[in-house]
Amino acid sequence: MASIIDTGTFGFRFAPPERLSMCNLFAVGRDVVLSPAYRWDGHARKDGPLLLFQYTIEGEGIFESGAETYRMASGRAFMADIPGDHRYYFPEDGSRWSFMFILMRPTLILPNWEEAKSRLGEAPYLPPGSRPVRLLREIWDQAKDGKITDPYTASSWVYQFVSELCRFSAAPQGDRQRWPEKVRRAAEFMDANYSSMISLEQLSERLGLSKYHLLRAFAAAVGETPSKYLNRVRIDQAMRLLRQTDLSVERIAEQVGFSGGSYFIKVFRNMTGRTPGSFRSEEGQLTFSRMFFD
Repeated sequence: MASIIDTGTFGFRFAPPERLSMCNLFAVGRDVVLSPAYRWDGHARKDGPLLLFQYTIEGEGIFESGAETYRMASGRAFMADIPGDHRYYFPEDGSRWSFMFILMRPTLILPNWEEAKSRLGEAPYLPPGSRPVRLLREIWDQAKDGKITDPYTASSWVYQFVSELCRFSAAPQGDRQRWPEKVRRAAEFMDANYSSMISLEQLSERLGLSKYHLLRAFAAAVGETPSKYLNRVRIDQAMRLLRQTDLSVERIAEQVGFSGGSYFIKVFRNMTGRTPGSFRSEEGQLTFSRMFFD
């Protein structure tokens, strides 16, 4: 049974302050499509110039670019320039397509967008736990909660998102499809099951590899150990819970897969430079940049 997806589309029409160059957020949305009536043509749209990033959560849609056709299954995104020679639509034989998207004006960010697109391709796969996807989810949450209320905040989110696309495309994780199959499966398993206590022994056994072979292969392909990769996913999820819920630190530690609050606090401080409590207590959008750690 498909899960229930909270939906909504939020548009922004902020006039940039005089003499300031700012990025321009046009819209961010999350939707579930069930009908073939859903169809967009990049040549027919009148609201450009725009840059569109759309990411499939569940189900499947179709993206056509020139002579290429891509099936947009879960975890796949497309990057399109509007206007442009592309179409995206719900297939006649489809049952459901749920997705998130962001629309941005190309001002200031076009070179970065083109660089990320040239590296990733126009229909890349991004894991649910990847930074661009997590950030897109955060932007939508902020819009839904009415917290994007001025051009400065909107510009900050746009620049962060496109920067994360560039970093994802430039880092080893941007070449995920070139990873060995079992390394990719290991990362995808951790993305989906970060809340479970996963040992390296359990993961290697699941993949049919020795612990030491998995450790070497993963570090060589990804640029970090499986344990560090898993901690990144967990800490990013913990940041989301700290910002959006009133759950205790102990409860959040449990929900994201840490064995106890003290160890969670130690890992959180090592990766972000602050404690969960100090992260939660700060207000303002710019503090969110701490989710982008090296």
